[in-house]
Amino acid sequence: MFSRILIANRGEVALRIIRACKELGIESVAVYSQGDSNASYLHLADERVCIGKAPSVDSYLNIPRIIAAAEIADVDAIHPGYGFLAENAHFLEVCQDCKIEFIGPSLQSMTLLGDKIRAKALAREVGVPMSPDSNGAVESVEDALVIAEQIGYPVAIKAAAGGGGRGIRFAHNAASLKSMYTQAKTEAEIAFNDGTLFMEKCIENFRHVEVQLLGDKHGNVVHLYERDCSVQRRQQKVVEETPAPGLDPGLRKEMCEAAVRLAKACNYYNAGTVEFMLDENNNFYFLEVNTRIQVEHPITEMVTGIDLVKWQLRIAAGEKLPFAQEDIKTNGVAIECRINAEDPANNFRPSPGRVDAFVAPGGFGVRWDSHVYQGYNIPPTYDSLVGKLIAHQPTRSEAIATTKRALDEFVIEPTKTTVPLCRRIMSEQKFVDAEWDTKYIEREMMGD
Repeated sequence: MFSRILIANRGEVALRIIRACKELGIESVAVYSQGDSNASYLHLADERVCIGKAPSVDSYLNIPRIIAAAEIADVDAIHPGYGFLAENAHFLEVCQDCKIEFIGPSLQSMTLLGDKIRAKALAREVGVPMSPDSNGAVESVEDALVIAEQIGYPVAIKAAAGGGGRGIRFAHNAASLKSMYTQAKTEAEIAFNDGTLFMEKCIENFRHVEVQLLGDKHGNVVHLYERDCSVQRRQQKVVEETPAPGLDPGLRKEMCEAAVRLAKACNYYNAGTVEFMLDENNNFYFLEVNTRIQVEHPITEMVTGIDLVKWQLRIAAGEKLPFAQEDIKTNGVAIECRINAEDPANNFRPSPGRVDAFVAPGGFGVRWDSHVYQGYNIPPTYDSLVGKLIAHQPTRSEAIATTKRALDEFVIEPTKTTVPLCRRIMSEQKFVDAEWDTKYIEREMMGD
């Protein structure tokens, strides 16, 4: 096992990794920007290193500064968390060149799966269901128009190097396709420095279901079942739960086995997630692979009893998974609400600033993952995530009731958050009945 690692991230995920390190007897080094100098978790790390000014490009996205901090602190490995450099193949390559273990997949796996076109080709090769698509890059608007006629409108135009809901546009006819293609290409070039696009048939009313994987360096891959992440706003997840409600056991088995098959085909190890679209007729189609820990990983931990972050560390250190697929069982239902510093009543306007009053929810069946405290200044520079409220109970109705109760306990002032939105979602009959898709919030809740 490693003796000392550096955490190349911030906020609640940095705290999450520090806690896992402490329990495994690993020293942790926390890097931070000047904008995060008041972060409470910095005092829980064994060492702290400032890596630059608040803007991410000067700190959490600055590879030379992170590597310099790692070398000065004399660490064995780097954990990238999620976001920032977590899926950056160049960063992984630099870590390897510097003889620092990257806590994540191999460079080969990340490079292959990070390119959506190559990932889709591999998925197709191993028999993972695919929606009709361009079967490769779309080089021009003219090509896009021809392909759209072949697969049928509406179509989705996506960045091959995309992620996080960026570099995606939708077109319902030829006229809109021309402008959307240009918009998607421009955004992809700015966001990912890669304007390569592909197209696929747009499945408009789909559920977003993902399968959690763990693989070791000895060729073993298991799934930890699925999560439903359909309750989203503009491709950004708001509420997640596991198991996915109403999923037929046979379909669940088929989806999970498809995810494992894909991971084994590229010798995948560490934590990863295979995402699927599930249409109204219960047909599922490959969407993408996330080669990192997910924000919503706690709900899987709650129902399986498996600490995913600890296993990321153990796998990176070369340990073999001690459990086979048949050993992994689930217990109960877990729901996660993402609490963001945004004002739902004002078009989700960011709400940074000092937190004058703060009371975290608690009680039986409640987990609260957060780095925020009373007196903390939420910086305007980064993602608006304040924390993750997780409820775990034997049944879905009990999990919903616990989530509602915990949301009622939550106090954060004067910061505006998504707590009222999450509270309303929990009370909506269509949510209770699990009658939703990825457009649920916009369609049902944003029109009034």
